[in-house]
Amino acid sequence: MKNKKIVLAGGSGFLGRSLTELWGADNQIIIISRTAPAAEVKAKWVPWDGRTTGSWVAELEHADVLVNLSGRSVNCRYTPANQQEIFDSRTFSTKALGAAVQQLQNPPKLWVNAASATIYRHAEDRPMDEFNGEMADDFSVRVCKRWEKTFNDITLPHTRKVILRTAVSLGWQPGGVMQPYCNLVKWALGGHQGSGRQRYSWVHVADIAGMIEWLESRPDLDGVFNCTAPHPVTNREFMRTLRQKAGHVVGLPAPAWLLEVGAALIGTETELLLKSRWVLPTRALQLGYQFKYPQLEAAMADILARMPRKAWHLF
Repeated sequence: MKNKKIVLAGGSGFLGRSLTELWGADNQIIIISRTAPAAEVKAKWVPWDGRTTGSWVAELEHADVLVNLSGRSVNCRYTPANQQEIFDSRTFSTKALGAAVQQLQNPPKLWVNAASATIYRHAEDRPMDEFNGEMADDFSVRVCKRWEKTFNDITLPHTRKVILRTAVSLGWQPGGVMQPYCNLVKWALGGHQGSGRQRYSWVHVADIAGMIEWLESRPDLDGVFNCTAPHPVTNREFMRTLRQKAGHVVGLPAPAWLLEVGAALIGTETELLLKSRWVLPTRALQLGYQFKYPQLEAAMADILARMPRKAWHLF
C-alpha cells in the first residue's frame, strides 16, 4: 500500500510494530492504544482507554484502513479474573470502534478485525478451513467466538468488514514468539514440546501485511479469512527447522508433564504449546492471494537474518 491513512487500534505491541515498520515509509500510520509505542516506532500515537469513545474518534476520519489488534495477551494463567479481562479487552474495544465509526462523516473504507486461528478445535486428524472447520467450546474458542460475534453485530453501511483469523505470527520485532523460542534453542532446550505431533499453523508478519494490502485492493471481498501459511508443520518440524537455521544441533524435548510444571511457574498455560492448530487459508488461496512466505524454511531464514545475531546464537 502507498499513500494510505492506516489506523492501528491496539497497535503498540508486536504486531502493530511489525505492520508499522512494513508500511510506515509509504503511508500515514496512526496508533491508538493505551500505552505509547516504543520510541523508535515511526507513527502518531493517540491514547484511548479501549472502552469508550473520545477525542481519538476524529483520527478515524478519512482512514483507508482500520486494523483492530486490541486485546489482552492470552499468555497468562486462565484464572477467572484473567479470563474476564481477556473477554472484555476484545469486546469492549471492538464495540468502542464500532460506535466511533458510526459517528463519522467519512468512515474507514475497510475495517480488518484481528481474530485467531485457535477458534478451530484441536485437530490432528485433518486440517480446518473457513468452509469445513469445526469449533470446540473451550475457553480459547469461546473468546474467539465472542470477539467475532461482537464485530459481526456492528452494522456499518459504508465500511467493508473483514475478520482475519491469524495463526501464530512469526517476526523479528520484540514481543513476538521468536525470541522465547530462540532462547530455548540457544541453551539446547529447543526440542519438540509434548508429543511433537501437534500441528503448528504459522504465518510470517509480511503475509499478515500482505493479506491486508490484498484485501484493501479487493473491494469485492469481505467476511472471514484464515491468515495462515499454506504449509503448516508439526511442532517437531517447527523446532527442528529453527535449530537448523540457527545452527544448533542439540535440542532436548520437553514432555507434557514438564510443560505443566513450567507453565505454572511462569504463569502461562500449556495449551499455547500443546493445542494442535491445523488451519489452512483456503479462501485466500482460492481468491488469488499469493503468499510471500508459504514455506517455513524461507520464513525462518528471513526472520533470523533480521534479528540481532546474539538473539539466536551463543556467540
